Parts: sequence; C-alpha cells; structure tokens
Amino acid sequence: MSDSLWTRCNNCQRILYKADILENLSVCPACSFHFRLSSRERLAILFDDGRYDVMDQAILPVDFLKFVDTQKYSQRLENSRKNTSLPEATMNAVGTMGGIKVVISAMDFAFMGGSMGSVVGEKIARAAERAIKEKVPLIIVSCSGGARMQEGALSLMQLIKTSAALARLEEAKLPFISVITDPTTGGTTASYALLGDINIAEPNALIGFAGPRVIEQTIKEKLPKGFQRSEFLLARGMLDDVVPRKGLRAYIIRALRLFLNRPQ
Repeated sequence: MSDSLWTRCNNCQRILYKADILENLSVCPACSFHFRLSSRERLAILFDDGRYDVMDQAILPVDFLKFVDTQKYSQRLENSRKNTSLPEATMNAVGTMGGIKVVISAMDFAFMGGSMGSVVGEKIARAAERAIKEKVPLIIVSCSGGARMQEGALSLMQLIKTSAALARLEEAKLPFISVITDPTTGGTTASYALLGDINIAEPNALIGFAGPRVIEQTIKEKLPKGFQRSEFLLARGMLDDVVPRKGLRAYIIRALRLFLNRPQ
C-alpha cells in the first residue's frame, strides 16, 4: 500500500482510508480482500504480544552464477535489501503463541517475489533444525513465486533440502503447520508449502505450480472459475482449511494445543 492516507482495494476497487485497513489486519473492510503482509507484520500478528527473537539473519545469498538478465542478480539482491531492509526473502523467529513456544519462518513477497534461493532453503532447514533441537512446533508462512531462476539448479536443490529437513521434524514427532498465503507457487508449492501436518490457507490465495495463464496456453482450454484459489483446492482435498486472517492466530493456537495434547 502507498504512503498516503488513502488507498484502493485491489479487489473491489473502493477508495479506503488506509488506517481502517491496517486496523483490520490489512483486510479490506468492504470486501474482505486480504492484502499481502511483510514478514515482520506477519510475525507481529502471530506471536504473543508481537514479541519474538529473530535468528539466522547473518546468512546472505551469493551470486554463484554471475547471472545477468535485464539486470545483474547482485544488483537485484542489493535493491531488494534496500527496499525491504531484509537480508533475504524469509525471516526466522522464535517466540510463543498462546504460551506455546514455536519457531516461525515467514516469507516476504517484497524480496524478489519471495523466491526460494539457496539461502531461503537454508533458513527453512535451520528453522526445522531449531524446532527439533528445542522440541517445539514449526510454522512456515509461505508467500512465494517459487524457485529463484537466478540461482539455477542451486535453487531447485532447495526443494529436496527443505523436504528432508521436514522429514527429520516428522521423525522427531514434532508438529509442522503450513500457512499458505497469496501467492504460493512453483517450487515452494512443490516442496514445504504442502507438507504440513495441517495445510491451511488464507481466503482466495493463489496456490499452484505453474500459473493459470501458462496452463491455459499449454492445454488450450479455459480453466474453471476460481482455479488454483484456496477455496478450489479445499473443495478438492488439497488443503485442510481456509482461515480468514482475523481467525488465523486463534486457529493455529487451537491446533497446537491439540497436537501437543495441552488443554486450554
């Protein structure tokens, strides 16, 4: 959203007072459209009293391939760090939810489309390892365009790396809750985003591997209405629930208590 006092809803196109949207957890009060949140905003909403300790911030990506398209990869990284004040596209933190200690990794679409490069994969793996070490649940909030093309095969290797880390979490019998937000596509969907003990999504989130336009062009057919949206996937058994942002924190806390057999 812009820095002005007013903004336009991306869905209903109404001009709204920005403070009203922010007070409503960045959800349009007119049509319930869910605006994207930064990783910091997401963590502040989920953790008790918005308090948490950040970890793994010193890991930085490297331009191994000296990749250049319309711009050098190194320049894109520098621009993203400057615009977001983040070192990478995901942020790891530890804190409590409903008094239960958890590790959360929250992705930020503003950093190169939340793309999954080698450092994002490493941070997801470290979040799982921290959860195993401290014997606490793991929550990953996905918001990503998929694997980072500027890192080539190194990016694709993160699908295996993150999945293996989550397998170790499962062996340790610790819960993993996957929260899927708009958009979550490509290699992120094909790896950790849909491997949760519970996979839940925000309303109308785009979730898929290839985008609907690419699919239509490939199969030469018109896709059904709402294709690859949260509600479409829920109806076909690919999600466990669709939860509005206002109820998300309470939903996760309830799920954690059930997993850990802790009465309210």
